[in-house]
Amino acid sequence: MPAAASFRPIAPEAAGMPLYRVVKRALLRAIEGGELPPGEALPAEAALAGAFGVAIGTLRHAVDELVAEHILVRRQGRGTYVATHDADRFLFQFFHVERSDGLREVPQVELLGFARERLEDEAAAAALGIAVGEMVVRFENRLRLQGRPVVHDLITVPALLFKGLTEKRLRERPGTIYQLWQTEYGITVVRAQERVRAVAADRGVARVLGITPGTPVLQVRRSALTFGDKPVEHRVSTVHTAVHEYVQTLSRPA
Repeated sequence: MPAAASFRPIAPEAAGMPLYRVVKRALLRAIEGGELPPGEALPAEAALAGAFGVAIGTLRHAVDELVAEHILVRRQGRGTYVATHDADRFLFQFFHVERSDGLREVPQVELLGFARERLEDEAAAAALGIAVGEMVVRFENRLRLQGRPVVHDLITVPALLFKGLTEKRLRERPGTIYQLWQTEYGITVVRAQERVRAVAADRGVARVLGITPGTPVLQVRRSALTFGDKPVEHRVSTVHTAVHEYVQTLSRPA
């Protein structure tokens, strides 16, 4: 655990914005910069508030927002930690497909294809903020729920950010993809932007999901974002909704 003394007092010129937001930004910089790595505990509240030169209430307000954004996590009786990516976080923050009766479980993932290539997809390039023609890694997954193929994923990531990523490394990862990004490449996905629409399944997706071409399916286009809202992954998910649904829980604004 880093000493609270390693954090600097809030600069006077930052007084133009709410103080808790300045503290929040300072904590985010410490997390992004590796001073507070994934799984690390925050220093004690009183010590950290003192190091920043703010009241404990101000510190708590900043921490509360980071907890709500899943960047920090509170563990009862143990303290507050920098969140890590694991199966539970994947299931409840980034995976929104569940059976119509409400059953939600971690899917079985099958890697169907892997390629390192120059990007020709203009939509993916725009989503990733890179130029058409840049090198990317693209791979396809089939996700099974209750033994049934339900989701087809086409995932694109910039090769520059994921140097050394191979099919073997991807196939043999011990946890989720976002856990691999975090532990092996130092890239933490903190949130995602999604666009959802109904489409007809094309032949390729229909074959993967075991359905008839033209069957109505749900298409979800996701941009996964790291700190500073930098895009690090583009994903097109096709969901067969005959037995499963896309479920998202919305929080009322404070």
